[in-house]
Amino acid sequence: QVQLVESGGGLVQPGGSLRLSCAASGSMFRFYAMGWHRQAPGKQRELVAAIGSSGITNYADSVKGRFTISRDNAKNTLYLQMNSLKPEDTAVYYCKGVPLGVATTAYWGQGTQVTVSS
Repeated sequence: QVQLVESGGGLVQPGGSLRLSCAASGSMFRFYAMGWHRQAPGKQRELVAAIGSSGITNYADSVKGRFTISRDNAKNTLYLQMNSLKPEDTAVYYCKGVPLGVATTAYWGQGTQVTVSS
């Protein structure tokens, strides 16, 4: 089992940047596929970006070219660099981890609020 704790959210103006972090407990982080999801008020939670244990990434079309997901296995930490932020990026951002070979198991963080507004 892994515990995930997000940080780095906040209020930013349109066009600004934020970097989210997700710290994972335990020693098995490198064997987890990781992802960032977000949920805006009144909307379903959606995948923003994902990164496999091998480092392969994929992004939602709405964030391609603006967001970058990365991981530091030595620090047990997942990142999301968000640039050129738009008001429609406003949401609670969640970190998710899925252990290799156990696709039916998923761990979630508590979420961090990102608000893009002038």
